[in-house]
Amino acid sequence: MRPIILSLLTIAFISFYFYKDFTEPKLPIIAIANYGPHSSLDDTITGIKEELKSKGYIENKNIIFDIEDVSFDSALIPQMITKLYAKKPTVMITLTTPVSQFAKNTIKDTPIIFAAITDPIQAGLLKNPNKSENNFTCSADKQDLELVLQFAKKLLPKAKKVGVLYSTAEANDFALIKMLDIATKNNNMDVVAIAIDQPRDIPMRMQKFKDNVDFIYVGTSGPIQPALPTIISEANKMNIPIINVNEEAVKNNQVLASYGVDYIKIGRNTGDMVVSILNNNQLPDPIYPLPQDHRGYISLKKAKYFHINIPTSLENVSLVEE
Repeated sequence: MRPIILSLLTIAFISFYFYKDFTEPKLPIIAIANYGPHSSLDDTITGIKEELKSKGYIENKNIIFDIEDVSFDSALIPQMITKLYAKKPTVMITLTTPVSQFAKNTIKDTPIIFAAITDPIQAGLLKNPNKSENNFTCSADKQDLELVLQFAKKLLPKAKKVGVLYSTAEANDFALIKMLDIATKNNNMDVVAIAIDQPRDIPMRMQKFKDNVDFIYVGTSGPIQPALPTIISEANKMNIPIINVNEEAVKNNQVLASYGVDYIKIGRNTGDMVVSILNNNQLPDPIYPLPQDHRGYISLKKAKYFHINIPTSLENVSLVEE
C-alpha cells in the first residue's frame, strides 16, 4: 500500500503544480535590452521603473523586469535579444541604436520601444518621426543643441569652435554631427568633427583639437561615452575644457560642465509608453524631450582651474562644490 500511496501523492503534487501553472495569471514581463552599464542608460532604466511604480506596477508583484546588457560588445547583441525574446515579454525596451536596429530587424510580433535614441529617422528605425510603425515606437533622447551651445557661450563667451568625436559605426553619431552643424551655424560658431573608427584611435585623433577648438562636447554616442576617461586625459594635456552630455563626470570634478536631457525623464517617458501598452493595448506615438527636460551642471573646481566666472543668469543649472 505504501508505494501506491506515495505514487498517488506524487501524481497529486504534479497535477496541482501544472494546474497552478495554467490557472494562475502570468505577470507581464518588461524586457529591457541595454547596450551596457553607463550612467545615462542606468538612469533611463531607473526612470522606467519609477514611472511604472507611480502607476501602480510593483516589481515582482504585478510586473516582472527582465534586464540584460552586452557591456558594449555589439557581437553579443543577437544573443541578448534572442534570450529576452524567448521569455515572451509583453513589451521589449531597447536602449541605444545598435540594440534597437537588431531588434527591429528580428522581432515582428512584440511591442518594442526604442529608447535613448537621438534620431530614429537617421538610425533607420522609423519612417515618420512622429508616428509609431508596425510594432515599433520611440522614446528619444534628442538633445536641444541650441540650448547646449547657449549654455556653453555663457560659460565660455569667447568660444568660437567646438570639437566633437563621432563613431563611424554609429548612426546616432551622424545625426549628432548633423544637428551640431546646424546649431553651431545658428550661434556663430564652427564645429570640428573628428571621426573615430575604434576607441583605441581616440588619443591620436584628439591631437587635431590642439590649439584648434575652444571646448570639446561629448554627446550620447554609445562607442564614445565609455571612452570619456581617455577623452578627459587627452583634453587635460591640451588644456581644453569639456562639456559632457550627462553630469556624472562633473560631479566628480573631472570635466568643466554638462548640459543635456535628464535621462530619468527619458526613462519616465518610456515607462509612460509601457503603461499605455499594458492598460490600453495601444502603441503610443514617439516622444521627444522638451526644453524643460534639459539640465546643466558646473564643476566649480574646473571653473576655477580655467579661470571662468560663473554667470548669474543660469536656469536649471546646479553648481558642484570643490
